[in-house]
Amino acid sequence: MNSNRIKTKFIVNPIAGGGITCDIIQIIKTLVNPNKFDIKIDFTCKPNEATLLSKQAVLNNFNLVVAVGGDGTVNECLQALIGTDVALGIIPTGSGNGFAYHFKIKRNISEALLQFNKNSSRMIDVGSINNFHFVNVSGIGFDAHIAKLFANSKTRGFINYLKLCLKELKYKSKNYSINVNNKSFDIKAYAIVFANASQYGNDAKISPLSIVDDGLIDFVIVKDFPNWKIPYFIYQVLKGRTHLNKNVEIIRAKSMIIKTDLPFVHVDGEVKELTNPITIKVNKEKIKIFAPNEK
Repeated sequence: MNSNRIKTKFIVNPIAGGGITCDIIQIIKTLVNPNKFDIKIDFTCKPNEATLLSKQAVLNNFNLVVAVGGDGTVNECLQALIGTDVALGIIPTGSGNGFAYHFKIKRNISEALLQFNKNSSRMIDVGSINNFHFVNVSGIGFDAHIAKLFANSKTRGFINYLKLCLKELKYKSKNYSINVNNKSFDIKAYAIVFANASQYGNDAKISPLSIVDDGLIDFVIVKDFPNWKIPYFIYQVLKGRTHLNKNVEIIRAKSMIIKTDLPFVHVDGEVKELTNPITIKVNKEKIKIFAPNEK
């Protein structure tokens, strides 16, 4: 057996995406290359447990933590790995899996595990919103509103998420005071999205041109427009053409400060109640990601 194997902890969220197959342990052990990876598998039982397990992995000198779950599980693991030399891998099993799909990780668990054997590590950016870290897509406004409703919904999955979006077309745009790139202005917008990566999930790309290691966040401002245009806007998001919409302005910057009457955001899909001002910025410390080489 190779003594230089990568010490790897798989952290499995068994309820992600409506429930993971009961033989996930056997699938991992069968498909992950034992000559390259020395694996241990843990399961989460409650919220934030993936963060605790990831902290233990750092303390126990693991080289790699693999989040088997959705974007929420990825974000929980992320919290313990920022600024360490422990890499973060992903096997997507959630409802959206936006961060994993940004890196073109396979959707099928078995295919993703076979692909995993050939992955490599590189450093990428981490964003922060006040005291919360994110690595994929976060935001304020309509998508935070939807994230809050979806969190309280009994049904999961992308179709149900899309139905919720269409049901909430009555949503009214909000007023925001913004400071970015040494400029201050007021704007009325449906949403301001903070994109490190490109998509919410299931190839719904809110920021198709985002680059995860450019030291910048893409701030996607979805300006006020008639409600009857919302279905077409959603269509453009699903087709990866958001940046071509005339009602969308994308500002690339290291930071942005926002003030608003309703200061709640979603952080990689998880809703957080904040206080003004909301400061979004690129974190000084990065994270090592273990992902496919293709861009």
